[in-house]
Amino acid sequence: MLGFNEEELREQLSSAVALRPQIEALVDQLENIDNVLLIGSGGTYAQMWPYEYLARRHSKLPVRAAISRELIESGDAWLGAGTLAVFASASGTTEDVLLAIDYVTSKGATTVAFTGIGDSPIAQNVDHALVCAPKTWPFDPQLLLLVGRIMHVRGEFDGYTSLADELVHLPDAVIEAAKATEDQASAFAEAHADSDYYFLIGGGPLWGLTYLYSMCVLEEMQWLRTTRVNASEFFHGSLELLEADTPVLIFQGEDETRPLTDRAEAFAKRISNDVTVLDNRTYELAGFSPENRALIAPIVLDIAVGRFSKHLERVRNHSLDLRRYYRVMDY
Repeated sequence: MLGFNEEELREQLSSAVALRPQIEALVDQLENIDNVLLIGSGGTYAQMWPYEYLARRHSKLPVRAAISRELIESGDAWLGAGTLAVFASASGTTEDVLLAIDYVTSKGATTVAFTGIGDSPIAQNVDHALVCAPKTWPFDPQLLLLVGRIMHVRGEFDGYTSLADELVHLPDAVIEAAKATEDQASAFAEAHADSDYYFLIGGGPLWGLTYLYSMCVLEEMQWLRTTRVNASEFFHGSLELLEADTPVLIFQGEDETRPLTDRAEAFAKRISNDVTVLDNRTYELAGFSPENRALIAPIVLDIAVGRFSKHLERVRNHSLDLRRYYRVMDY
């Protein structure tokens, strides 16, 4: 498989799942928490959305995703001594996240960070640093465990224990999904070597991944133009941009919003002759029950669509590490 380090990915996912005892111990000792802020920047902000969505479905505890710098400027009416502020950073050095940690700390919040660098500035500046293997991505397993445990303790999520138990199967399940995507990814890249515009659709817990892949990968890493739209909002505005040759990439899950994405897919195929679907239902995901398959879809499809990224990098001869502005120019 092109540029696929199975051993490294297995280590990263295993280390994330292995944080379960630490996450549970932390949640169980928390007192007087009356709201949760999931704070990120760029990709880590997008990665918070599925867990805001999960909490909104199950819990009466206010759980909100927030953009780090916007939070600093706008504030939040809930922010205070009763806030659990959660951060994630692969490098542990993201400037906007560091500033947000200082800000929420000044308001009395309890701070938690997930990172792969234990001695990084972010890890050193929070109350609780939960460290996994270096370069671990995505942070979904940790966030799923954290938000799930919080709801479980509150008596709002009966499925937490079965979910947490099944996560031991995550490395194998995700690696097999990546392998199953390889041929599709290679064919997609070959067919789109010269495409410079993409239309992306996803909804529910997969809207964060849709946003992330559009902005952080196709735009930032490949300098390609995109339109991203939530499946629930597909029939407003953006669909007018569809033409017969518009490449459409759809992220499809197994949750309650699946009919909305089905509807968007059916319409897109009436207009475009170039519709590609990444569907969580097509993967075996051994060891996961039907209800938990839906919960791990953001993780599975993040790794699966990563195969598309590697093959686009190949056919376009454009490194995924190449930037013109991000961390190159002062901002």
